[in-house]
Amino acid sequence: MAEAQIAIIGGTGLYQIDGFADVQEVNLTTPFGSPSDSIMVGTLEGVRVAFLPRHGKGHRISPTEVNSRANIFALKLLGVEQVISVSAVGSMREDFAPLDVVIPDQLYDHTKSRPRSFFEEGIVAHIGFADPFCPRLSGLLYEAARLSSANVHRGGTYLCIEGPAFSTRAESRIYRQWGVDIIGMTAVPEARLAREAEMCYATLAMVTDYDVWHEGEEEVTVEMIILNLLRNVEVAKDIIKRAVPQVCGSRDCSCFDALRTAIVTDWNLVPPGTRERVFPLVRKYVEG
Repeated sequence: MAEAQIAIIGGTGLYQIDGFADVQEVNLTTPFGSPSDSIMVGTLEGVRVAFLPRHGKGHRISPTEVNSRANIFALKLLGVEQVISVSAVGSMREDFAPLDVVIPDQLYDHTKSRPRSFFEEGIVAHIGFADPFCPRLSGLLYEAARLSSANVHRGGTYLCIEGPAFSTRAESRIYRQWGVDIIGMTAVPEARLAREAEMCYATLAMVTDYDVWHEGEEEVTVEMIILNLLRNVEVAKDIIKRAVPQVCGSRDCSCFDALRTAIVTDWNLVPPGTRERVFPLVRKYVEG
């Protein structure tokens, strides 16, 4: 099977990565179902990288329907240790303008109906999630973005809503009162599952609009988002190409052993079917 250390999960508008060499198309099934699409594994800037379009080719999958458990589990099977997520977001701040880039450091989960964990049906794990985005990987993304043509902001809270509808004006005003900085539909449960899989995870958030709180701005539409994202997609690709060579190497963060003290269930009491399902995630902590 093809292997990769780094994965790129592409959001709206980013369905392929330029400059891939020695590309192999990988189709996997997981105990949690099928990933959003085939995973393309190739060499980018001398590094083996996996690319997965979150919404599938042709944007067939809504945010609520994205099978994040299958996506993250499939990347784990490929040996991925670090995930760069690209996400279209709205801005909740005047100074985070459309076409800007944000590297968030916090996350507020306002979703309602998404599976949130690999650990269920007889096994319990309580991961630490105080800092949901890997600070090391986020810092490398930020430095790469600074070298690009992007106007980039380090830090901020990503509010993840269920979607697929955009916010009402009342919701947007209330979200602003909560003190969040950007709003999107895909960071949850992706970030939480990546932590359970002991992967570093960071988001390259591409600002497309001011949501609907901003006076004088037109109502948010798909056409507006796509137009701005297409203007930003080359910037995103440039940032990724700059970041990938820097991301390789030893990880000096705590993401790589997030499960070390998280699993509270006696492995001998875990049902056989559940053991088999989660074993690729916990193999270094338990006997087969």
